[in-house]
Amino acid sequence: MTETHMTIREMCEAFDVTPRTLRFYEAKELLSPLRQGTRRLFTRSDRARLKLILRGKRYNFSLEEIRQLLDLYDPERQSCDQQSRAREVARLKLDELTARRDELNAVIGELSAEIETCGRMDEAAQATRAA
Repeated sequence: MTETHMTIREMCEAFDVTPRTLRFYEAKELLSPLRQGTRRLFTRSDRARLKLILRGKRYNFSLEEIRQLLDLYDPERQSCDQQSRAREVARLKLDELTARRDELNAVIGELSAEIETCGRMDEAAQATRAA
């Protein structure tokens, strides 16, 4: 559309998302595009917010956690408090993901051992039948 505004189609192409995704984030009040009749026009602020939303989803943040991070984001008043709080939220998520990874590694180890045990039992059963 213009340098400062993008249509829903342009946003979809720029961010590789569907119109439904954008409407969903709008319904959840994470995005607030301008309205021109039935058309949605996304501003630079909407684009910045969508980048943060998509990054948050990639990092496995819930929509509520993303909302909290977006509420911290205010380009007009970048403060140490905002950055400190965002860093704290990110650190907590990293701790959570690390704990989940450790749990998954343990489960993977157990499942691998089970598969190996089953394989040995199958080999023994086949050897018994062949004898």
